[in-house]
Amino acid sequence: MAAINTNEVIANSKFNRFHWSLLLWSFLIIAFDGYDLVVYGTVVPVLIENWNLTSVEAGAMGSYGLFGMMFGAVFFGTLADRIGRKKVVVMTVILFSLFTVLCGFANSPTEFSTYRFLAGLGLGGIMPNIIALLTDYSPKSMRSMMVSIVLCGYSVGGILAPLLGIYLMPQFGWESIFWIAGLPLLALPWMYKQLPETASHLIRTGNKKELFKILRKVSPETEFNDNDEVLELEKSDSKVPLAGLFKEKRGLSTVMFWIAFFSCLLMVYGLNTWLPKLMMDAGYALNSSLGFLIALQGGAIVGTLIIARLCDKYGAKKLLVPMYASGAVVLTLLGFGGNIVVIYVLVAIAGAATIGAQNIVQAYVSQYYPAYIRSTALGTASSIGRIGGMLGPVLGGFLLSISLPIQMNFIAFAIPGLIAAIALGLVPDKESHARRKEVKIQTSQTSETTI
Repeated sequence: MAAINTNEVIANSKFNRFHWSLLLWSFLIIAFDGYDLVVYGTVVPVLIENWNLTSVEAGAMGSYGLFGMMFGAVFFGTLADRIGRKKVVVMTVILFSLFTVLCGFANSPTEFSTYRFLAGLGLGGIMPNIIALLTDYSPKSMRSMMVSIVLCGYSVGGILAPLLGIYLMPQFGWESIFWIAGLPLLALPWMYKQLPETASHLIRTGNKKELFKILRKVSPETEFNDNDEVLELEKSDSKVPLAGLFKEKRGLSTVMFWIAFFSCLLMVYGLNTWLPKLMMDAGYALNSSLGFLIALQGGAIVGTLIIARLCDKYGAKKLLVPMYASGAVVLTLLGFGGNIVVIYVLVAIAGAATIGAQNIVQAYVSQYYPAYIRSTALGTASSIGRIGGMLGPVLGGFLLSISLPIQMNFIAFAIPGLIAAIALGLVPDKESHARRKEVKIQTSQTSETTI
């Protein structure tokens, strides 16, 4: 009979078919998550015309979904740490897919906003749990990369929304691109069968048979016997998971993460909602403006993959702080216009420094906290971030309504980038769970050598 440490088995595993399956399903889920989020920015110029909306009203409609995400993130994040991530992932996919489809059948702004709020509950809960599940099962050497690859799915979905808008809206109306969001519902049986439950939940519920079944897939070269003892993983000493975010000197980090999420999501959702409209006001046609939205998401994909690779080597914080700062600079430059090629390049860099940075900071947060509060940490940070996300569309609508110079609109979205850079710079990296484990292992090895 052997003692099995699931953390070590997973950390030392080699990337294989199990990881490919987890990566693929997670990528597809996040791609539809991104599609559902960006689709409103694609149709907002049409809705303004069809429903005679003011800019402020359109911005408020965009915020209803984000309002739902704020509640969904904290509720489903905390719930997953109690009942398991797999069940919550399926629940949230059903929520955001079903109600996004229903948006395509809405006959009024009120009905549309109601569906967006309900879809937002699922959208808010899906990302923290997918990231936590990936972190739970990723090999140590690839954690940031796997999370970042999956989060690129957000940008892929964000690209699909305006692309489909360009080709489908003229023929089938704005409603058609909302109906595409129902595709994940068809994949639910296979998704539920192939997604694994997190090891910490299986240990807590005493489901050793299922745990070993998964571990054999994670590490085929390791032998497991049904009589083997499973070492109990770290668990919270509090019945309130939220309290764990402020223990072991993590209070400052938690607050700084919240500020960074708030600031970055204000930029991300503000740009996703208003970039086409801002570019139209600057003199570009609708199709060209949707092209800028594609460039924004394309830049996010390239930036995420490049920076994620460097993060696994040098550490996330060293790269995230300058990314946030560069986003503020680029957004400021966008307001002054220029050559069309230069503008596209600046928009792509803005995508890397806003959406890309947000992708990577989530990977960073998922490793900063221990497994038993990982979903709670990501859920609460995302929930605080959604408040910024709600303000982004409203802020953009307000600025457009008072007819400020175009430069001032972009500067308004640039300022939160500087705030995010400062906040993340204040996070003490030495207090992270991953860093504490490394120090503990090094200390143990030094002691053994001395003996």
